[in-house]
Amino acid sequence: MTNLSQTGRRSFLQVAGVGSAAALSAGLHAAPASNAPSRSALENLNLACIGTANRAAADIDGVMTDDIVAIVDVDSAYLERCRGMLKEKKSLEPRTYADYREMLDKEGDRIDAVVIGTTDHHHAPAAIRAIRAGKHVYCEKPLTHTVFEARLLAEESARMGVATQLGTQIHAGDNYRRVVEVIQSGAIGDVTEVHVWVGKGWGGGDRPAKADPVPDTLNWELWLGPAPERPYANGAYHPANWRRWWDFGGGTLGDMACHYMDLPFWALKLRHPTRCEATGPDVHPETCPLGLTVKYDFPARGDMPALNLTWYDGNMIPKQIHDQPVPANGVMFVGSKGMMFADYGRYRLFPADKYSDFQAPAKSIPDSIGHHAEWIKACKDGSPTTCNFDYSGALTESVLLGNVAFRTGKALDWDAANLKATNVPEAAALVNKEYRSGWEVV
Repeated sequence: MTNLSQTGRRSFLQVAGVGSAAALSAGLHAAPASNAPSRSALENLNLACIGTANRAAADIDGVMTDDIVAIVDVDSAYLERCRGMLKEKKSLEPRTYADYREMLDKEGDRIDAVVIGTTDHHHAPAAIRAIRAGKHVYCEKPLTHTVFEARLLAEESARMGVATQLGTQIHAGDNYRRVVEVIQSGAIGDVTEVHVWVGKGWGGGDRPAKADPVPDTLNWELWLGPAPERPYANGAYHPANWRRWWDFGGGTLGDMACHYMDLPFWALKLRHPTRCEATGPDVHPETCPLGLTVKYDFPARGDMPALNLTWYDGNMIPKQIHDQPVPANGVMFVGSKGMMFADYGRYRLFPADKYSDFQAPAKSIPDSIGHHAEWIKACKDGSPTTCNFDYSGALTESVLLGNVAFRTGKALDWDAANLKATNVPEAAALVNKEYRSGWEVV
């Protein structure tokens, strides 16, 4: 690491962050701000990682190019495992914490950026504290637990001028870039209909009838954090099943839509729907549905026409779309000239005979240097990231609005500017939420 004082590091990163915010507001192809320092001005960032296991472990691996000086986890077994790994692989000896609020208080002058890989309900409380402390933030998907939180993080990160990235790693893949280029070239004409589906099913079940002893390694109070109090139940929540529960996650829609809806959002320049409705089983007060269908209406954008987007998950995914058999996961773009199927690693155009001699347009979107690497670079030199919180905040808002529509049982006429369903006032309680004392975001 270069020999910069902490004051010098903070001054550098503040300037770099302002450059990054300016570039991000201009979009994917924006150049870094002219006053952004060069890469050599800072060799390594001081990083804090909130969450250390499972998806968070992959994020830690993605940022190990730089110096991880603090790690946070409510499970001391995970924390010690991560600490040992960092010492063995990188000779790092990070300070360890169970509570990210304490970490930010104690390490605020020492860290430059924060990586968040926790349960969904902790994303916004952790991120907003880091952003307001002037730290750059990488956060796993979905960006937040509520629609309101997504808007808050987008606005606050722009105000603070910090570099941000949502953990939708597939966005950095080559195939997504090629799909965007083909759609935007007009190869299938004007796209007015999109279908997105994922065959996973996070949901179902009732709250356990009895409490179990909390494992010695787990701080259950900190795991609950902003969520309402409830007893620990072995295997019901930690470490994986929390996605099934409204208090902690958002079901399959919350888990996977930021990955798959990302593709039409990018290719078709989507922002906010004007209407959203959802169908599924009877609404359970505790757990998410095992299958869900969500329909969104998006307005025209520039020379792109208005669009209907339908999401399906779990046991409600289609077997065919416009007579085309489809696999368990994917996206189907329906245009005035043809259709395109795409998933993480491939795309196909239909009708097959019409596109048998199709020549893809020349590459116009630069290859990614890596999803984590984009963010690391942005923290240092102010260059743009492709999933900054302005872009991914709007994506997350739309995704989570589907759960609001489902839980209210009504089609929402959506006023995105004011985060309000104009025809369903009771939706307000699900667009935002209450927090336990000490965990508020505003």
